[in-house]
Amino acid sequence: MTTHSNDKPLFPVPLAFIVGIIGISFSAIFVRWSEAPVAVTAMYRLLLTNLIMLPFLFKYTAEIKAIRWKSVFGLIGSGLFLALHFLLWMASLSYTTVASSTALLTLEPIFVMIGAYWLFRQKNSWGTVIGMLIAMIGAAMIGWGDFRFSGEALKGDLLSIVSAAAVAVHMLLGKTMRQSMSAFVYSFFVFLAAAAALGVYNLAQGTPLTGYSQKDWLMFLLLAIVPTMFGHYLFNWLLKYVKAATVSMSVLGEPLGSTVLAFFLLGEAITGIQIGAGFLLLFGIWLFIRSQGRKGKDEMVATPAVPAPLPEIPEERTGASRPSLTDS
Repeated sequence: MTTHSNDKPLFPVPLAFIVGIIGISFSAIFVRWSEAPVAVTAMYRLLLTNLIMLPFLFKYTAEIKAIRWKSVFGLIGSGLFLALHFLLWMASLSYTTVASSTALLTLEPIFVMIGAYWLFRQKNSWGTVIGMLIAMIGAAMIGWGDFRFSGEALKGDLLSIVSAAAVAVHMLLGKTMRQSMSAFVYSFFVFLAAAAALGVYNLAQGTPLTGYSQKDWLMFLLLAIVPTMFGHYLFNWLLKYVKAATVSMSVLGEPLGSTVLAFFLLGEAITGIQIGAGFLLLFGIWLFIRSQGRKGKDEMVATPAVPAPLPEIPEERTGASRPSLTDS
């Protein structure tokens, strides 16, 4: 069943954002609780997600058969960059704090916005840019006290930055493909490609694929369900209805969510500056969404691939030329 660009969302888009942000905020917690190598954790996280989705795959048989080779390469490419993101970001948590690592991930919207302008010529209002910058400042302030510019912490911070660039490429590829492919099919094969890439990496490194504790397997499963199904899958679904840059803004909520969860579950301290930064971050996100205005509402339903014919408008009656399909 191939979806069409004019399909309406099954449930409110803002709700999907909130659930997705909460979902990805748990990712750092589960990674910290696992004692398995990060590449193994990432691989099993995705493989278990595929197993969860597998029973429902038969419903999309017609759509899968219609996939062309160009789309196959796109799915593989998106999966490779997702694998690179997971590998680098999870590795960063071994060198730096949750607050610092997730705060640096907020560079993702900048990378996505630059890529969207370069590839799709997508422009944004000044209000949108200002809102994003305010949110990024708030997110950076959350992790500021944990930033280190030397030693292992610097290595973790650099890994987090490169992982943000990788997931930005994954997001831009997804935006292109989601216009003609369902979220389920796109997510299933991207997760599979990413898991395969991580599997090859683990084999090349000689990393054991078995012998992990029950606690580790529980973390793999929780990572599959909470931040992947209720996080990344929802964001893949959103790519059809809003800009890639708008979806990438959701990552700005992760430092706040992860820091709060790390306080309660990992015992990491929260400072007064971080609390104030949290309010600044939320204000920036609110300003970003508000600045989208009518344009943001129009994005909820993308332009149909085959536009419906315009009604005939007698020029002698209106005295005006027929409107163009590109008028907004």
